[in-house]
Amino acid sequence: MIQFTLLFASVLGGLAVVFGAFGAHALKKILDNEQLKSFETGVKYQMYHAIILLFVGFNFNLERVLEKYMVYSFIIGILLFSFSIYGLVISSAKNKKLTFLGPITPIGGLFLIVGWVLLSISIVNMNL
Repeated sequence: MIQFTLLFASVLGGLAVVFGAFGAHALKKILDNEQLKSFETGVKYQMYHAIILLFVGFNFNLERVLEKYMVYSFIIGILLFSFSIYGLVISSAKNKKLTFLGPITPIGGLFLIVGWVLLSISIVNMNL
């Protein structure tokens, strides 16, 4: 589970850099300022949570069910939150807004919150 977590963290972190560069260079020409800010929000949240996955992977055994759910919550949250924002922004820039993605973003946010709550519980339950 540790290797799985660290692998996902590194892939999602690397993709955040790629998407950030893509947004700053290629999309800057076709997005308005509000759309660009939304895209950047997706990139920031993806990177923040990739970093927390690295922290979790290096500092937890990830053998407890609670810790596994924490990792899954962060990963699902990143995918739903950030990637739905990317889809919404890019599709709206092409005048083909994928409106079904709108409700997915807050669900992703909820998964991220659950991940943070589970992280807090895991820290409280640590044998220091």
